[in-house]
Amino acid sequence: MDRFTLFLRAVLLCVLVPAGTACHRQRDSADDPSRIHVGIVFDIGGKDDRSFNAAAFAGVTCAETGKWPKGDTCGKPALEIVLRDIEPGNPTSIEPAMRAFAERGYDLIIGVGFAQAPIVETVAKDYPRIHFAIVDGVSELPNVASLIFKEHEGSYLVGLVAARTSRTGIIGFLGGMDIGLIHRFEKGYEEGARSVNPNIRVIQNYVGVTDAAWNNPGKGKELALAQIGKGADVIFTAAGNSGLGAFDAVEQAGRVNGRATHFVIGVDSNQNMVKPGFVLTSMVKRVDNAVYAIVQDVVNGKFQAGIHVYGLGQDGVGYSMDQYNKDLMAPETVREAEDAKKKIIAGQITVTDAMAK
Repeated sequence: MDRFTLFLRAVLLCVLVPAGTACHRQRDSADDPSRIHVGIVFDIGGKDDRSFNAAAFAGVTCAETGKWPKGDTCGKPALEIVLRDIEPGNPTSIEPAMRAFAERGYDLIIGVGFAQAPIVETVAKDYPRIHFAIVDGVSELPNVASLIFKEHEGSYLVGLVAARTSRTGIIGFLGGMDIGLIHRFEKGYEEGARSVNPNIRVIQNYVGVTDAAWNNPGKGKELALAQIGKGADVIFTAAGNSGLGAFDAVEQAGRVNGRATHFVIGVDSNQNMVKPGFVLTSMVKRVDNAVYAIVQDVVNGKFQAGIHVYGLGQDGVGYSMDQYNKDLMAPETVREAEDAKKKIIAGQITVTDAMAK
């Protein structure tokens, strides 16, 4: 028996019974035919990356229980679904995981991350009666919903905040994988910063060109420290787990008179609490909202294939303000960011989409 067959059987067992750290059972009623069954396959960073995957996990947890993963209310009703999730651990494990859900006749299968788009396409063609959703990918199949975001709009706002906060006139951008999607973050960030200071210098670095770029915080810290060495005092990271290295880097730079000398800007989830006092804000990408919405559509029998776009106007992106950063951002900076947000929604400011053809 080959390794693929062995692994597929293991994943099928995961769907059927509690097992291991790579697969998780949320309910004992997993075979209850009266409930909508939802399976989600995370990217290799895992659902505890405190960033992109974590936001997706928050969305499906909210749909299942009406609460966030830590147990506080998410402000939306529980949808009484049966939920299972799988953390593949490596790219070759993703397709068998999806096929395992499909073989069990799950109603909705969600793939997290652009790299899963070709896999979703392949599996969805083989199971045309099952609904699929891909986060950050695009498919034209009639049973696939594509959940995409206007990351450039949210990045514009945090670029504005970075430029208003910087004392050196030099800011950094730390990307994960060197791909068009992350260029979208960088371009919006740069345009927002230049709206404040046309002469600001933006130092750009990417962790790598393979999937491993999302899960290398050591390399992230190394690149962030290099940017700090070149004068960057605010660094925006769009690098998944690798970005957590930038949090360590600004913390290492220390404080003067109780205030951090350097700041990081988080991404995807609200990361303000990761290193309190060192996180200026986070460019939140409301993957949780998008995932909840597509689950709700399936529950209500209103699933629609095609592209679902989430920008500032749909509460799909934005920046976070809370008790952890309220003293770090000047009131006039917040007012300027809010004004820019309104103008972007109204079409008075157009932010370049680096992925637009």
